[in-house]
Amino acid sequence: MTEHVLDCLGQRCPLPVIALARRLPEVEVGAVVRVLADDPAAANDIPAWCRMRGQEYLGATTVDGSPAFDVRRAH
Repeated sequence: MTEHVLDCLGQRCPLPVIALARRLPEVEVGAVVRVLADDPAAANDIPAWCRMRGQEYLGATTVDGSPAFDVRRAH
């Protein structure tokens, strides 16, 4: 279940990744942050950031026609 939504629509990478990096420490471990990001680079950058930071990338979906990426805080 998505508990937090981070609206980064219209922002170019790396801004959505930076916003995710700032927000994730503010949520509890196990919480899911959904990043709304329409920059095509986000599809590669968000999963790569999760791998580098040891966070759990849950996958991509579409919300109201916009790309969304779900990340679970692992630690």
